[in-house]
Amino acid sequence: MPSVPESTDAALQRQTALLRAGLEISADLELARVLQRIVNLAAELTGARYAALGVVEPGGGITEFITTGISQEERDAIGHIPVGKGILGLLIKEPKLLRLEDLHAHPKSVGFPPNHPPMVSFLGAPVLARGTVFGNIYITEKQGGDFTMEDEESLMVLATQAGVAIENSRLYEQSRSQSRRLAALREITDVILEGETETDPLLQLIARTARELVGADVATIATGAESGDELVIRVADGSYSSDLVSMSVPLKDSISGAVLRSGEPIITVDAGADRRTYQPMVDVGHMGPAAFVPLVRSGSPFGTLTVARAPGAVAFTAEQIELVETFAGQASLAMEYTRLQRELRRLAVLDERERIATELHDGVIQGLFATGLNLQATALMIPDTTVQRRIDDAITQLDGSIRDLRNYIFGLRPGALADRQLQQTLKDMASEFEDAAQIRVDLAIDEAVAAQLAGRAGEVVQLTREALSNVRRHSGASRAWLSLRRKGRSAVLQIRDNGDGFNTGASVGESHHGLRNLRKRVASIGGSLELSSTIGKGTTVRAVIPI
Repeated sequence: MPSVPESTDAALQRQTALLRAGLEISADLELARVLQRIVNLAAELTGARYAALGVVEPGGGITEFITTGISQEERDAIGHIPVGKGILGLLIKEPKLLRLEDLHAHPKSVGFPPNHPPMVSFLGAPVLARGTVFGNIYITEKQGGDFTMEDEESLMVLATQAGVAIENSRLYEQSRSQSRRLAALREITDVILEGETETDPLLQLIARTARELVGADVATIATGAESGDELVIRVADGSYSSDLVSMSVPLKDSISGAVLRSGEPIITVDAGADRRTYQPMVDVGHMGPAAFVPLVRSGSPFGTLTVARAPGAVAFTAEQIELVETFAGQASLAMEYTRLQRELRRLAVLDERERIATELHDGVIQGLFATGLNLQATALMIPDTTVQRRIDDAITQLDGSIRDLRNYIFGLRPGALADRQLQQTLKDMASEFEDAAQIRVDLAIDEAVAAQLAGRAGEVVQLTREALSNVRRHSGASRAWLSLRRKGRSAVLQIRDNGDGFNTGASVGESHHGLRNLRKRVASIGGSLELSSTIGKGTTVRAVIPI
């Protein structure tokens, strides 16, 4: 039906309404409110019962669908937002004005889902922001007739105004986001440089900040476990965080493992439906769209920062992924800086212990030794045998004190021992053990691992001494094997024998074989002790020590 020409008064009113609409749209900079105003004004200016704005993603689908005229209950009954098929898909592929008296009659129409309100007349127009299609405005069900040429003109003007307002809102959001991002990075950097915060609280701050800035529901930071074949979630923030902390994630069958192998982020629009994800983690965290970003140290990935939204939420944008990568870099920096601070403190302690050891050796021991020599000379000058015996006893006590001091000096110098002598010390211990116990010892010492155990060489030596002592006293073995090697991010000290063995389930195992002391000593340096023994086939003591 041909439309009736618009009167001068009506045209003036329409132009006034469009000018007012442009001012209303430009008055707000919050993108969500701007989009809703555009939709409301589209329905008001054209007399449509329903209006919507579909935000188009780069791939062509619809990521957001803002409506008016439909209640929330009706939206819930309809279900998922349109994905961009049918008439809506036509507008995405061909972004130009489209007016239909009956949208069902168009060959591209695919109908409506269940519970959708009836709609017949249709008018759609693209919204361009900085030359690219941001989305499309759709209006349906013209009240009192069909859509007119004037409605087309009004909608095109509104779409143009909307493009300008959307671009302004985007710039405003980018400015605010940049400001929040800089403030967050400054806060984290300040905390790192203070050097007084433990690693986990600092990682908690990074996870919380990353989650808030990208609008995620949950964020986790996972790093390698001692076993070397899995990650452990160290911190989590947001929904279900308490259930996620300390969860182990295998490297073999998980996106986290793939991220560590490739060193590149992996994005998924639905973690629950993605076969690559570790489903127990996804189920506990109720994860939908997710981004897994590597933590990198010295060019090698060692963990992941993960952010996720609830199932059904919109996917993360490229800008948000870039932001998560920035915070992953902050997490890596925090862990490396904290490690270096600990190392500096350790070296300071070692320097002080070295100084004390030198003072004891060059001062106290030499003084005691000189006193002993003087006493020996004095004893030769005294004929009284009783006095001589008392002097000899005093000399013996001095010798004992000197031995004790030398042992203390040995304990005060773990740095020198670890860096230069641990491998040789273990060889010497094995040789002395062979001579004393008449038990052959086969050695396999990784020199690089021995050097990496800086600061823990004293404990390694004591562990080895106690384990070999148990072999000598209790095993009845004719042969033993001593090895120090690397596995993943840990060092493994293993002492094995071919002796009598024992029942590891019996209580005598812990007391009679001195294993309780071994467990305590390993635990004191953050490691773990593994024991296996078979009656008649020998015993293996395996200490896993974090490097």
